[in-house]
Amino acid sequence: MKENKEQILVSRLLRKEEAAWKELFGMHSGSLTSVCSRYVIGKEDIHDVLQNSFIKMFRSIETFEYRGDGSLKAWMARIVVNESLKQIKQNYDLRRLEDEFDFPDIPHEEDPDLEEVPQTVIMKMIRSLPEGYRAVFNLYVFERKSHKEIAELLEIAENSSASQFHRAKAMLARNIKEYKKTKKAQYE
Repeated sequence: MKENKEQILVSRLLRKEEAAWKELFGMHSGSLTSVCSRYVIGKEDIHDVLQNSFIKMFRSIETFEYRGDGSLKAWMARIVVNESLKQIKQNYDLRRLEDEFDFPDIPHEEDPDLEEVPQTVIMKMIRSLPEGYRAVFNLYVFERKSHKEIAELLEIAENSSASQFHRAKAMLARNIKEYKKTKKAQYE
């Protein structure tokens, strides 16, 4: 069976070829920066998380198991998410965030229509969420984790994960509604 490009790169990485690591960085640093920036906000923090992630990849490449096309990228993204969460937990007490951002309960509204809102605007809105809300929202939506898994990862109560997710979703819905109202007013 013929090895594909990703398998060949992994073989080179396992041999600790410096050129292979540079190639890997060049190919994936942009997408991994995007993953990281969903969780971590400051440029220096993002840089630190990415640096720690690549060090972890270098040290643990032997544990990588090729499972088909895209498995290397998925493995790297998992490392970046885990390093991002580690950075968040070191800098924020996620159990206290719900008290600090005590928003009144918002009545359940239908999910907003996202067709008129550019993806960059939506990502900016997600990045503007409070730390805990953002972490829970990203883990639930992008990483497809259950509230039980999120609670374990963030060391918070399961019901706190669910509560923070629903509040994050309500904040986003409000922001999207406001964005659409502002855009509509510009055209009138």
